Amino acid sequence: MGKLIKFLIYLLILGFIGLAIYAYVGPFFGAEFAPPQQEIREPVTLDAE
Repeated sequence: MGKLIKFLIYLLILGFIGLAIYAYVGPFFGAEFAPPQQEIREPVTLDAE
């Protein structure tokens, strides 16, 4: 059981390192992480009675 837990911890650490590397290197290979930006305007009614 100890070997399984140790394996899962190693797998978790490797996954985290891989995700961090992908976050830094991804934009060089065409992965875009920023959401599309657009202006949104909505009318607001004040003092509606």
